[in-house]
Amino acid sequence: MGRSALIHLIRSQTRRLSSSTFNNTGYGRSIAGTWSPSSSSSVIPKVRFPEVSSFNQRSWASSGAKPNDDDEHKISIGPQDKKEEDNGGGGVVYYGPISSTIKKVKLLSLSTCCLSVSLGPVITFMTSPGLNVIMKGAVASTVIFLSASTTAALHWFVSPYVHKLRWQPGSDTFEVEMMTWLATFAPKTLKFSDVRYPDTQRPFVSFKAEGNYYFVDAEHCPNKALLARLTPPKDAHDSAFKNL
Repeated sequence: MGRSALIHLIRSQTRRLSSSTFNNTGYGRSIAGTWSPSSSSSVIPKVRFPEVSSFNQRSWASSGAKPNDDDEHKISIGPQDKKEEDNGGGGVVYYGPISSTIKKVKLLSLSTCCLSVSLGPVITFMTSPGLNVIMKGAVASTVIFLSASTTAALHWFVSPYVHKLRWQPGSDTFEVEMMTWLATFAPKTLKFSDVRYPDTQRPFVSFKAEGNYYFVDAEHCPNKALLARLTPPKDAHDSAFKNL
């Protein structure tokens, strides 16, 4: 009897502890044998997964924006795109089709001329010990003269080439960009009233204005009305004076 009373006491205490534990956690046992939340249960806080996903999206967006930022600081080699030039072009209506080629050839000619002038005499005096001073000076002068003459001939040949032409419709003036002998571009404003027929045997010349010759490639000029004003006929100026 004592043993059975002890077992009954232990079982009752175990049931009481188990019921109190489930009630504290917010769950009770129903009649059907399933667990259900009790009315006195506390609300379990929810984990906000959207914040985590938004944080991941922000970090992905920031990491994806880094290559674009790096591209802005990259140095581009070569001629720029015409769209970029048009942003600050201010009414550019004509581009010289071989402008970049002329600039590269002129830079190469200037480089060889500078090397010939600076290193030609030194190499001549160091590599020909058997020649006298007069012959060495004549050879060095010949090298310098040939290099300078070819550079000057190239500049004379390509100096009339118009690299860029700006014009606003209805305006009586237009602006041309010419290349200097140092391979830099220099703008110049001209008037249509100063345009004359180029009475010369010089090749690649379209018109004459203010005593200088200019060349515009007719095949690559999209504005034919402007091209007609820049290429007057031979007797246009003479007929204008005859009518006075």
